[in-house]
Amino acid sequence: MNNNRGQFFLFSKRRFLPFFVTQFLGALNDNLFKNALLVLVVSSAFVTAEGNINFITNLAAGLFILPFFLFSTIAGHLADRFDKAYLIRRIKFAEIILMLIGCLALWQANLNWMLAVLFLLGVQSAFFGPIKYAIIPQHIGNDELLAANGQVGMGTFVSILLGTLIGGWLVIGPQGPMKLGALVILVAIAGWISSCKIPRAPPEIAASDEQISFNPFRETAYNFQLAKQNKTVLFCIFSSSWFWLYGACFLTQVPNFSVVILGGDPRLISILLGSFIIGVAIGSLCCNWLSRGRVEPGLVPLGTLGLSLFAVDLFFSSTYFASQNIVAGSLLPSEFLLMPSGLRILADLLFIGLFGGLFIVPIYSMIQANTQAESRARVLSINNIFNAFFMVSGNVMGMFFLSVLGWSIPEFFALLALFNLLFMSLVFYLEPVFLSRFKDWVKSPT
Repeated sequence: MNNNRGQFFLFSKRRFLPFFVTQFLGALNDNLFKNALLVLVVSSAFVTAEGNINFITNLAAGLFILPFFLFSTIAGHLADRFDKAYLIRRIKFAEIILMLIGCLALWQANLNWMLAVLFLLGVQSAFFGPIKYAIIPQHIGNDELLAANGQVGMGTFVSILLGTLIGGWLVIGPQGPMKLGALVILVAIAGWISSCKIPRAPPEIAASDEQISFNPFRETAYNFQLAKQNKTVLFCIFSSSWFWLYGACFLTQVPNFSVVILGGDPRLISILLGSFIIGVAIGSLCCNWLSRGRVEPGLVPLGTLGLSLFAVDLFFSSTYFASQNIVAGSLLPSEFLLMPSGLRILADLLFIGLFGGLFIVPIYSMIQANTQAESRARVLSINNIFNAFFMVSGNVMGMFFLSVLGWSIPEFFALLALFNLLFMSLVFYLEPVFLSRFKDWVKSPT
């Protein structure tokens, strides 16, 4: 790779910039609408009983993730059979229609319609997911692959942060639902316009070679066999799925951790979530620099160590607040940052995110680099299904340890750190390429 090129040189290329803008705006819209809906529910705009609130928030999360189980494999087959840029334009046009319906649902405060739109946004994301990572190696050279994935990862997490903050803040203000509805429509239109600039990405096989099966079980079984053909790809899928379980557990628990454990004002939630997500964005961008543009498996063990180390430190840094008996919700962000462990907790979450970025970007790059072009999207669809399954498993694990066993959130974070070392140690044992490349990288990192 030409090291004289800057970190963001791909933003000057038509083969990357329109795609980056399209995926960024799509992720932003998903999170704007989803978080606005959750804020409306939690603020009792639709329900008042706590049990109903818990039911609806969990139902909303389930409705968004269910399409990944149902449609990912079909989406992967379509992405391998047709021009990916063409499919993206059709998906983004459908988003405009969905956001028009969503705006109407927000205006009428119709919860059932909002949940229906959320499910359809999940369907759209399920169809976009395999295309998203399959189109990158079609337009990007091998020496640019890590830079592209790092910037896409950075953009995804920044859009999650912006969508979380803006969606929740805007919808509860004066005329909030209408303003939020107008915003998501504008974002959808901008996403469709940018998608029209994406260069063609024709299929690698003739359209008549294989018939598309709309049986998700049959397609999943077949696509899983494709993924199994390369052992490295299969363990990368397991590793990426573990990352999403790990990250989802932290993102899910940070709100309660902020208010209940730290005693923070609800505004502290945004600060801690922002620290974690900004860390992931920084780590994603650092991958290209640390690996000199190569697809570098050696960064994955480094990311694993950092994820566990700073999660353990988060457990210890939280003990100070637990001993202070601070009334939940009473601690202002400014007061938190002046306390002995405040900045340490903020740094822990930042570095957990940073090492998460170092972990996940090489994983996606390895999947892309080690799959056949004609079946890449179908293999990536299996990755999406495993990601969704692991994320749901993380939620179940959190409920079991926190609600059934009565563990504290810091104790749960420490347990995740241990599980992370155990799970990834098994992966490194079964697929030695990670540790062998890590040793080489340590000897010659630059």
